[in-house]
Amino acid sequence: MTTPQPLPRERFIAALERQPLTGRVPHFELVFFLTMEAFGKVHPSHRVFSQWDQMEAKERELQLQDIADTYILTAERYEHSAIFIHGPPHEEKDLLRLIEIIREKSGHRYFLMVHGDATYDIPSGDRMMEFTMRLADAPEQVKAEADAMVNAALERARRLRRPGGLDGFALCADYCLNVGPFLSPAMFGEFVTPYLAKLVQGYRDQGYYVIKHTDGNIMPILDQLAQCRPHALHSLDPQAGVDLAEIKRLYGKELCLIGNVNCGLLDTGTDAQVDDAVRYALQHGMPGGGYIFSTSNCIYTGMRLSRYHRMLDLWRREGNY
Repeated sequence: MTTPQPLPRERFIAALERQPLTGRVPHFELVFFLTMEAFGKVHPSHRVFSQWDQMEAKERELQLQDIADTYILTAERYEHSAIFIHGPPHEEKDLLRLIEIIREKSGHRYFLMVHGDATYDIPSGDRMMEFTMRLADAPEQVKAEADAMVNAALERARRLRRPGGLDGFALCADYCLNVGPFLSPAMFGEFVTPYLAKLVQGYRDQGYYVIKHTDGNIMPILDQLAQCRPHALHSLDPQAGVDLAEIKRLYGKELCLIGNVNCGLLDTGTDAQVDDAVRYALQHGMPGGGYIFSTSNCIYTGMRLSRYHRMLDLWRREGNY
């Protein structure tokens, strides 16, 4: 009698919990935007829902069914262990229905997550001066707003909680540029870290898994990110000088690591450079478990699909315990 193989979701969770694995290292991409090229479907984030409120219930349901099919097809085609549900629809009742549909169609095969960050990120250019001035002129008000944002996110998480539904949250506030964090480590420790720690612990207390994403050079604030205790860090950006081997040495026993395949090289590098980036990630991420194979950002619009295929071909051959 053959032993049933664990589902991709179960292997993804095992990696998040840094448990030893056999077989292929789990893989997922935060976003796979090339759905039109891959299988002729508009990506959910590229769809226009300006008339959502005018749709009949039947049409909304058809839209949600098609969005679910797109996510599941992506996961099946590219052996993703998880699905990050993002973009429209934005109403909670529609999001809950979308999660329900994905579960109806795929069971518990895939780990399901949605965006759930509520901390300050790098402000957009038109807000940057105002935000910076407020840090100096009204720090207590900024902190009170930070706490309120976290409380609202945790209340939303409680509303989204359903048996067999959502597994976790991806926290997608970007803190860093290539040269380092937008805020100094001291200011980050004052205006972000306490609220990130509260958010992560609140999600954990509700039974969710937490993946913290940020691009850029995280090294000056890595210790603060680790002390907040997310289950995993994504994306470990090599274009900002983040070395997976060093992160693994420092925090591989505390955190699951996700990413580090240089998406810039996937786009503009040579085949040899792509292969080297993939091998480096596998060779330094896999030992001891606690690693999920991924690019250093996502499979973004404009990237050659053939390059992603090349990355996955090498993962299938060499990414096995």
